[in-house]
Amino acid sequence: METKVEALEGNQKKLTVTIDAEDVDARIKKQYKDFAYKYNFPGFRKGKAPRPVIDSALGKEAVRATVTDDVLNSLYPVAMDENDLIAIGQPAFEDAESMVEAGKPYSFAVTVETRPELELSSYDRVSVKLPSSEASDEDIDAQIGELLNYYYTFEDCEDDVEVADGSFVELALNAKDAEGNDVPRITTESRLYELGGGLFPKSFDEALKGMKKGDAKTVEIDMSEPSMLASGLENPGKTAIEVEVKQLKTKVLPTLDDEWAQKTAGFEGGVKELRERVAESVKQQKEDVLPRIRENETLYALQERLEGDVPADLAEQEEQTLLQNFFMQMQQSGMTFDQYLASAGLTTDNFRDDLKKQAKDVVAQDLALDAWARHTGIEVTDEEVTAEFAKSGADDPAELEADWRKNGRIASLRAGMKRARALEAIIEDLQVEELKPGEKLNSVAAEEAAAAEDASLEEAPEAEAPAQDDAPEAAAEDGKLTKAELNKMKVAELREYAQGKGIEAEGLKKAELVEAVLAAE
Repeated sequence: METKVEALEGNQKKLTVTIDAEDVDARIKKQYKDFAYKYNFPGFRKGKAPRPVIDSALGKEAVRATVTDDVLNSLYPVAMDENDLIAIGQPAFEDAESMVEAGKPYSFAVTVETRPELELSSYDRVSVKLPSSEASDEDIDAQIGELLNYYYTFEDCEDDVEVADGSFVELALNAKDAEGNDVPRITTESRLYELGGGLFPKSFDEALKGMKKGDAKTVEIDMSEPSMLASGLENPGKTAIEVEVKQLKTKVLPTLDDEWAQKTAGFEGGVKELRERVAESVKQQKEDVLPRIRENETLYALQERLEGDVPADLAEQEEQTLLQNFFMQMQQSGMTFDQYLASAGLTTDNFRDDLKKQAKDVVAQDLALDAWARHTGIEVTDEEVTAEFAKSGADDPAELEADWRKNGRIASLRAGMKRARALEAIIEDLQVEELKPGEKLNSVAAEEAAAAEDASLEEAPEAEAPAQDDAPEAAAEDGKLTKAELNKMKVAELREYAQGKGIEAEGLKKAELVEAVLAAE
């Protein structure tokens, strides 16, 4: 097989593939034999029908057409791999009517859009700012604040205090669905509820605002809206909820002193030992996450140097990949899509916009690494590709490699290996400065700036509201959370969630709440 690549306009490439006459004849001979065994021809034993009989029964062009299809389908991906070409979109074959002929070489040409080869504005050493690996006083204070938050208590508010964002309210609830049936999961004589915790839809929180102790009213809530309770209801939808505010409460944290540190937290050395132990923990946490932060900041810095636009087709392909991976993780965790949205404080539109941005960033970073690899001459040999399969853990690495080569997947693997080596080389030579107090990582600042820009566009009166896609189907239907997801919740949220499961949650610590919920589910 011989191949030739011709660069066309933009990212288009014309690939021409030629096989010699001997190869064509061998393929035709094999196809006649295959047909002779595949079909029954009257008067001839299996596999013994001559060519004229096969041509007469199946059509004079049947063998040539079948061989031609086989040549196109089998050699196109191999030829793309041999020339290190990665297609985006579907290939366009030229002269689709031509077929192989016995005794003659055969050529076919295909035009395909390939990944663009963009350049960077600079290939100088990359510089990033990273947080210190040491625990600052602010880091220690924040961790201790979280610890204190596990041991909070509640005090009753004055009777004239109104419900507002973030309020803790003891409620009596009586709920009926659209058909007039009781909703036991919501109905309760006493539930401590935090506004903004995500247990109920946001419209429920809005209905509570302004109420005081002793106030009562009936509110109609669409329980199909994202919330922690929604996925577990038999008949989510319009629900009438009778609400009585029994008491507003104030969250009170314990006083940090030696007595508390010794008796409650278990540090004999008091606050001094507590801070030392927390500092050690913070330092370990930072050492665990810093490599990933370093990589993220490096990729972001490299992405900023990319010259040219990310092709929409590539971004859409990456978006689909990210979406598939996301729902696989949701299915494995047992969490539904609505539960995820509620716990993350997102709407379907927010989720979709975040996914699109992430996909575009991933593609831009890959293209930037491609440019760095080309500029610095990074190559990957066939021997190194084979070694990669040997490290894959497959039962038969050689068979796996052969399958990848047959299906034209080696070029993508080789490109990924080049990117990995480029990133490794960049990080090895990275110039690092320490973030100043209050200074943010570049990637975080960019995310916040993008979010602020999106928000301003949404608020602009002249802007049209974008069409809202249907929410993707939930990956699981059981409404259960994993232990890891429960541990990520704040204590107040966890206590509310536990109460929604019928658990007497008052007085239980976080670890006890998690175990109680898992046991109940």
